[in-house]
Amino acid sequence: MNLFLRVSAIVRFCFFMGLILISIGSLSGMFLVFHITKDLPKLPAPLSKMIEIPQTQIYASNGKVLISLGERQAVSLGMVSKNFINAILATEDHLFFKHRGVNKLRTLKALYVTLTSQSGKVEGASTITQQLAKNLFFSFERTLSRKLKELLVSFQIEASNTKEEILQTYINQIHFGAGAQGVEKAAQVFFGKSALNLTLPEAALLAGLPKSPTNYNPFRHYDLALKRRDIVLIRMTKAGFISETEAREAAMTKPVFHRQQSDSRTGSYFLDAMISELISKYGEDVVYHGGIRVYATIDTKLQSYAQQALKKGLENLDGMMGITDNGVDHPQGALVAIDTGSGAVKAMIGGRDYYESEFNRATKSRRQPGSGFKPFLYYTALKDLGFHPATVLTDKPVIIPVKGAAAWEPRNFSKTFTGQMILKKALTESVNTIAAQMVEKAGPDAVIRTARTCGIESPLQEVYSVALGTSNVTPYEMAAAYSVFATLGVMHEPFLFWRVEDAYGRILYEHIVQEKRVLDPSITYQLVDMMKSVIDIGSGKSIRALGFNRAAAGKTGTTDSFNDAWFTGFTPTLCTSVWTGFDKEKKLLDSHNVGITGGRGAAPIWADFMINALNSDPERDFPIPDNVHFEAVDTVTGCAPEESTGGRERMMVPLKTEQQLCRDKQQ
Repeated sequence: MNLFLRVSAIVRFCFFMGLILISIGSLSGMFLVFHITKDLPKLPAPLSKMIEIPQTQIYASNGKVLISLGERQAVSLGMVSKNFINAILATEDHLFFKHRGVNKLRTLKALYVTLTSQSGKVEGASTITQQLAKNLFFSFERTLSRKLKELLVSFQIEASNTKEEILQTYINQIHFGAGAQGVEKAAQVFFGKSALNLTLPEAALLAGLPKSPTNYNPFRHYDLALKRRDIVLIRMTKAGFISETEAREAAMTKPVFHRQQSDSRTGSYFLDAMISELISKYGEDVVYHGGIRVYATIDTKLQSYAQQALKKGLENLDGMMGITDNGVDHPQGALVAIDTGSGAVKAMIGGRDYYESEFNRATKSRRQPGSGFKPFLYYTALKDLGFHPATVLTDKPVIIPVKGAAAWEPRNFSKTFTGQMILKKALTESVNTIAAQMVEKAGPDAVIRTARTCGIESPLQEVYSVALGTSNVTPYEMAAAYSVFATLGVMHEPFLFWRVEDAYGRILYEHIVQEKRVLDPSITYQLVDMMKSVIDIGSGKSIRALGFNRAAAGKTGTTDSFNDAWFTGFTPTLCTSVWTGFDKEKKLLDSHNVGITGGRGAAPIWADFMINALNSDPERDFPIPDNVHFEAVDTVTGCAPEESTGGRERMMVPLKTEQQLCRDKQQ
């Protein structure tokens, strides 16, 4: 059988080898094949019209163009540094001026690999002319039939254009990343100069980017970009364009990059996340060369409010910590806002300044959420243990045995114990010892299941401390998961774009909002009411002091080490998660060496953003399920007022109709 497959592959290889040789040797034969292949694209005349292919446009939720990908500034060959011309030829096609559109040896080798591959792999062997031909096709799939069509179009390009015209068109349409299409735009974006003035080290670096604009983006991956540049210099040496001495001198040069001014209207962290998703779905060629139209979920007003709130909040955090020196580390932050009714991401900020650090902390930085994880525990206790907001537990020292490890002894931030209290008060004041007792009863696996049900995807350790937020998550995940609470248990998958169209307006993708009930509405409402109390009188009460008066629920989060400070909260329509902390493990301590909590570090940013974001929206409260009613209870005994000792604190608690007060024995 193996012998048969090998012979079959050789026969196929010989057949296609003959086809290629015949095509290359006979121009009339090539035109005959082109004529009978009806679905080949029409070659533009002149060839430079390829540069006029519509750019990819990304629209904000208001319909305005947010950004155009692949903006081009066409220049003639005479306006481009010879250094770059030589660098791109050495990198992409050093025999460009010697072949007639196809590198015969590379093509035959690629065909052989393709035909003998057991995995169906299609080997590439593209010349500059073939790369131009490829860009005339909207579909960028790599199949054998597609490669043959590419060859035929390449022959036509070579037959009807000079080498200089082909090369000029090519350098004006290749994608370099960072929104730069064409060498002139790339020279301006990366070096703040024209393509004519590129030095050898700069030209070599640019010539290395088209292989993978994302992975070699020097703004993000400086060292990788330099390694790629050095490979280009070696190829230039082998091709005879430069000497080894020139290559060594160029490799020793550290280029200085041009930094653009920050523009809050572009929402670059959001765009990076969305473009990354588009590339994974369609590939870089389609995203940057296909002229597609993408309708994003981002609201430019909310994005601007988010950036302003985070900037102001982090500056206040600097002041709180006594940081004045620009040469030292500053705390970072992230904010994600999601429309609860659809899952559409309305705003995303992934750091203090995009042009200082493009690392998106909103989607890529996993940090401990601290007590921000407790709502998943509380829902689990209400559902699995039959608890309700008036169930009484005791705030006391807790020691929980752990098999094969030291016992777990969680402590409260206050380092004190206050005795009996109802669950609503325990969550309001974020009491760790009571949370520890609940996770011991419910089990960490049950808490993890609830978190997974709400959309948390990051790895979670099956340990008791998971309930206190010791496993890392992202702000994006927290915003999405808390959105499930905001809808009383209905999940909407978070997403970044509504629709994608091709250059002709044909719909390639359209997001259909789908609802999935994942939590019990009456239990979820009881949890939401407890989380409302966090904002009204608990660890998040700074939000009310700052002037945010709408119905809202949420939870602060602070790690034991004070490395992370969170606030994630929601109204019925908008859920927002805010994280603050240092990129490296470092405590958030104020000028008096006191740890900064989520209520001090993150909640003010949340309040500032939400006040502006909801300014024009009508006020509304969370709907109360039909089987839920309210009763006033003593916060110590959990009993109705007439059954309790006078003078003690009382709370209104929501209860399901079948739940009755004071039936629970003290836990």
